[in-house]
Amino acid sequence: MSQLGEIMSTNVASVSPQDPIQQAAMLMKQYNVGIIPVVENGQLQGVVTDRDVVLRSVADQNGASLTVGDVMTNQNLITGSPNMSVDEASQLMAQHQIRRLPVVDNNQLVGIVALGDLAVRQQHSDEAGQALANISEQDNIQM
Repeated sequence: MSQLGEIMSTNVASVSPQDPIQQAAMLMKQYNVGIIPVVENGQLQGVVTDRDVVLRSVADQNGASLTVGDVMTNQNLITGSPNMSVDEASQLMAQHQIRRLPVVDNNQLVGIVALGDLAVRQQHSDEAGQALANISEQDNIQM
């Protein structure tokens, strides 16, 4: 059974809580991702997602003056560890209806894993499929 540390992305772009949200949006565009970890002194403080940017700034028409700290998600942050099994991670992602999981070790951000990371590795496609099915099932109920 593989561990997250073996499949996670380790070259992760990040922002600080003081950065303007435009910085986070530009990184999302540059790296074609929907999440940017918010890090201060190496420690994960939260995440900012494309959804956070849209709902907490653009929709309120006050995006130009906001910082990442104003819009980031930092309550009930779900994280994994490099030693966590891929199966445990996929169950955690399904349970909390998340598609991306920051990976921390000793309170330091060390990587991130997405459902796509699970799906592109043949041996983990079942875990990714199950997690996505559970996430999608929950999403449909809420709509």
